[in-house]
Amino acid sequence: MPRMTKEEKNLLDSYEKGEWKSVRNLKTEINRYQKIAQATIRKDKRINIRIAAKDLEDIQKKALEEGIPYQTLISSILHKYASGRLA
Repeated sequence: MPRMTKEEKNLLDSYEKGEWKSVRNLKTEINRYQKIAQATIRKDKRINIRIAAKDLEDIQKKALEEGIPYQTLISSILHKYASGRLA
């Protein structure tokens, strides 16, 4: 058996600890992540912002829970706000 990378080992350990859960409404979740991916692909401008370290940590935690990069989460939030879907 080939050696596992550190990431593969971490995934296996997490699975064996029972940390993984089945996804309800799989088709809905797939659709949701496809929309996030499509929004990510269309990015054509770059900005730099300064935010409080605590806010960034909180955003990174939320992104980890969602299973997406934190920059993608920020972009998604900004997109939703700009398009009127987030008040």
